[in-house]
Amino acid sequence: VPIVADIHHQYKRALEALEAGVHCLRLNPGNIRKPEHIKAVAMEAKDRGVPIRIGVNGGSLDPALYEKYGGKVTPEAMVESAKIEIGYFEEVGFEDIKISVKASSVPLMIEAYRMLADEVDFPLHLGVTEAGPPPNGLIKATAGIATLLAEGIGDTIRYSLTADPVQEAKAGRQLLESLGLRERKNVDLIACPSCGRAEIDVIAVAEQAMAAFGEREIPLQVAVMGCVVNGPGEARDADIGIAAGNKRGHLFVRGTNVAVVPEDEMVGALVEWAEFIHEHGVDKAMEKADLTAAKEAAEADRAMLLEEQGDDANASEQVVELIRKGRG
Repeated sequence: VPIVADIHHQYKRALEALEAGVHCLRLNPGNIRKPEHIKAVAMEAKDRGVPIRIGVNGGSLDPALYEKYGGKVTPEAMVESAKIEIGYFEEVGFEDIKISVKASSVPLMIEAYRMLADEVDFPLHLGVTEAGPPPNGLIKATAGIATLLAEGIGDTIRYSLTADPVQEAKAGRQLLESLGLRERKNVDLIACPSCGRAEIDVIAVAEQAMAAFGEREIPLQVAVMGCVVNGPGEARDADIGIAAGNKRGHLFVRGTNVAVVPEDEMVGALVEWAEFIHEHGVDKAMEKADLTAAKEAAEADRAMLLEEQGDDANASEQVVELIRKGRG
């Protein structure tokens, strides 16, 4: 496992870490400020072939820069801090670096990284520092990191959560998979938010499905949909899905109904079909399905639900009227 030493204040600790054989250093230019100390570390790292991350942090900015920019942390101040540090490294011919300009403010870190990306060609390490505990910390970190990645900015990432580091790693992996920047390893479970047509407790069934799949390495998109009226069509791009109707679960593969199971067997059937598709492929799954029977059952349950619920299962007019009365 690669070891990264995160060094603050004492440059000698960085030299000791290099001697001990670390694989990477992170230096904070906000509290290791003497050029001769920074250059000494850079030269030692160069001799040993160890990369360094220049880790600018909005919470520990050099006081001189803090004062220069009006007594507050600004994107300009953070970028200038990084560029000053880069200059020291370049003076000794050391360029094996990446840079971060993290802040606990999402808008601040986004703007700082955008500015830095326009001014340097070094790899950038993204993160929202001190994001806090989940779920708020997850939302903050994702808002900042995902925005920049979607713009093509960033080379490595870190979720800085007040949580188990394993949770940080999982969040990062899921984000990269969601953006298509990393090959999917596990199930991507999608589910409808539920509505008046839902024939099941979608939240509960989705949670059961997530638990059933666990950490199985099945890189498929799996759908849990509340009703057979809209479900198969809305989730037609999913590799495998289940939609409820008339106390039954209607399994569909990429929008095509393939099987019908009792409602209490929905999750088990979903996992079974997902495993089969992962191992044998969609074509083989279609071959084992009774497509005619599955289609007829789905159409019958869909027709029954439409007759019972009508075209507006959410009673939109009544809901709007209640909202108007509440405002009045």
